[in-house]
Amino acid sequence: MNTLTAAWSWLTSPAHWSGDGSIGDRLAEHLFLTVVCLALSCALALPVALVLGHLGRGGALAVNISNAGRAVPTFAVLVLLLLTPLGAYGQWPTIIALVLFAVPPLLTNAYVGMRGVDRDTVRAARGMGMTAWQTLYRVEVPLALPLILTGVRIAAVQLVATATLAALIGGGGLGRIITAGFNLADTAQVVAGAVLVAALALLVEGVFEAVRRLGTSGPRWGGPGRSGRTGGPGDGAG
Repeated sequence: MNTLTAAWSWLTSPAHWSGDGSIGDRLAEHLFLTVVCLALSCALALPVALVLGHLGRGGALAVNISNAGRAVPTFAVLVLLLLTPLGAYGQWPTIIALVLFAVPPLLTNAYVGMRGVDRDTVRAARGMGMTAWQTLYRVEVPLALPLILTGVRIAAVQLVATATLAALIGGGGLGRIITAGFNLADTAQVVAGAVLVAALALLVEGVFEAVRRLGTSGPRWGGPGRSGRTGGPGDGAG
C-alpha cells in the first residue's frame, strides 16, 4: 500500500508534469510511436488480407506465416535488428520490431472477416452487376468491418504495451519513466510508469470499442446506381 501511495504522489506531483522529459512529453512520444507503427502495420497487412480474403486463395498460408512470428519475442527481434546496420538509424529498429509484432492480428482478423462474409450476399451483389472491386469495397469490407476493427484494436493495445521497449535503446515514450525508475532504484516511479502504460492501453481499448460500435451498427450496401441503398434480389426494386 505504501508503494501505491508513493506512486500516486509521484504521478500527481506538478514537477513531473512540466519541463523536458515530463509525463506529457513521454506520453506524446509514446502515442506518436504507437500511431506510426499502427499505420505502417495496417498499410502492410490490411491490403494483403482484404485481397486474399476476396480471392479465397493463399490466405491460410499468409496467416500461418504471420502467426508464426508471434513465437519470436519482440525484444529478441529488437536486439537482432540492433546488431544490423539498421541499429545506427535511431528509432527504426524499434519501429520495424513493433510493426512485425502488430501485423499478425491485423492480417488474421481481416482475412477471417472477409472469408466470413455470406457467400450468397456476394453472389447477389455480382448478380446486380457489381464489379469485383465494387463487391470488395461496397459489400465484403463493410460486412467484415467488425472483425477488421477488432484486429486493429488488438494491434493498437499491444503496441501501446510493447512500445515501452523503445526506452531500452534510448528512445522516447513512457518506457523512459520506467527505466529511469529502475536506474534510480525508485520503485514508486517504476510503478507510476507501469500505471501510465496500463491506463493508456485501457483508454485505447475503450476508444476503439466505441468506434467499432458506432461504425458497425448497421453496414449497408447498394447496387449500381443505388448508392447507400440496401438491396438484393427480390427486394421489390423495379
